[in-house]
Amino acid sequence: MRLEGKTAIVTGGASGFGAGIVRKFLSEGARVMIADINGDAAQETAATLGPRALPQQVDVSDAISVQAMANAMTEAFGQLDILVNNAGVTHLPTPLEDVTEDDFDRVCNVNMKSVYLTARAFVPAMKARGAGAILNVASTAGLSPRPDLNWYNASKGWMITATKTMAVELAPSGVRVNAICPVAGETPLLKSFMGEDTPEMRAKFLSTIPLGRFSTPEDMANAACFLCSDEASMITGTALEVDGGRCI
Repeated sequence: MRLEGKTAIVTGGASGFGAGIVRKFLSEGARVMIADINGDAAQETAATLGPRALPQQVDVSDAISVQAMANAMTEAFGQLDILVNNAGVTHLPTPLEDVTEDDFDRVCNVNMKSVYLTARAFVPAMKARGAGAILNVASTAGLSPRPDLNWYNASKGWMITATKTMAVELAPSGVRVNAICPVAGETPLLKSFMGEDTPEMRAKFLSTIPLGRFSTPEDMANAACFLCSDEASMITGTALEVDGGRCI
């Protein structure tokens, strides 16, 4: 029960890594808002997880929607202890000059602008209380970029730098900010990363991971739980590679 009495929001919490983090946080005693652009999926997920799971539809790239999420959190929880910026998108593997402007804008808005919007919505109250933990779900793509995932790589590199600058600025206020960097996993984004989901493409991806397997939601959840718990009270500004050795 490492998160007993804590409240948390997990964006993109209805599927993939986000759903794994939600389940882990609930199992460790937290109350969790499952925030997802797919409101029906958030409702369905919450319904299976019990009364400490609260669904919330949100578009993390939209300021009005993020503020509505913050208002719902305040009404339900009173205060927020843990914010997990997990929602993310990618573009299909494409030469950098051929990525459409719409796809570029979507990647920037969901992967980058969302971190700014949630910070604007939640950081003031955390600073006022002198406590809080923020976790940004970045990627090994921000550390060791793959060809043709160019602007996705850049957005995750931005997220890692944002994590460090948030950490150094918010440390005097008692707010910790960390990131985790997963390698590709069994999530809805896997096919988009690979371009096509075939045995050959999977084998090509797995050949770059020394431990020889994709990451799982449980892998991310365990790392997230540690970094957001009091056990990590001396850790801020780190980008933890949860990648089976991919970045070695």
